[in-house]
Amino acid sequence: MEYFIKLIKKKYNKDISKDKKTLGKLRKECERAKRALSSQHQARVDIESLVDGTDFSEPLARAKFEELNMDLIKKTMGPAKKALEDAGLNKTDIHEIVLVGGSTRSLGFPRCNNY
Repeated sequence: MEYFIKLIKKKYNKDISKDKKTLGKLRKECERAKRALSSQHQARVDIESLVDGTDFSEPLARAKFEELNMDLIKKTMGPAKKALEDAGLNKTDIHEIVLVGGSTRSLGFPRCNNY
């Protein structure tokens, strides 16, 4: 959402960050796009009459979504390392990890094996 709020400000010179109704529309569409990226390489964020009657339509590639969320992915590494320590295990003791949920697919976790 922050990415699109900044994009809207740049593109239309409108700050929607305090407009609850507009943010609700954006949140709903961002959630839809996130789910779509679980199975597609690109999704489009389309909102009719988002800013002063102007329609908003922007593509979002899975690679961009991953880039925007990389800090969140990296934040999971601390708790994961702590869990290994608490269990008395090393990374080399783990042979397989099962991840569940749409975000694990859309964020490309299978490609994140170098963390």
